[in-house]
Amino acid sequence: MVLKVLFALVLPFLLVLLFTRVSYNHYVGTALTAALLIASYTRGYADYTFIMVIDAMSLVAGFFYARKMKRELVKKN
Repeated sequence: MVLKVLFALVLPFLLVLLFTRVSYNHYVGTALTAALLIASYTRGYADYTFIMVIDAMSLVAGFFYARKMKRELVKKN
């Protein structure tokens, strides 16, 4: 149970960053991560509602960090 909570805190955040770096667009990174989360929910991998809430919070945090990361990258160039 504790492991699921830790994964829910970290993995969506990192996936948003990864997909943003690959696609150069934080909206695409967020959409791809959200699609993966929705697919895992429909397959039954999320047992508890609070895991889904933690996933969503991590997804939002990843979006804002990716947006900040992209702005700083544009400033440097």
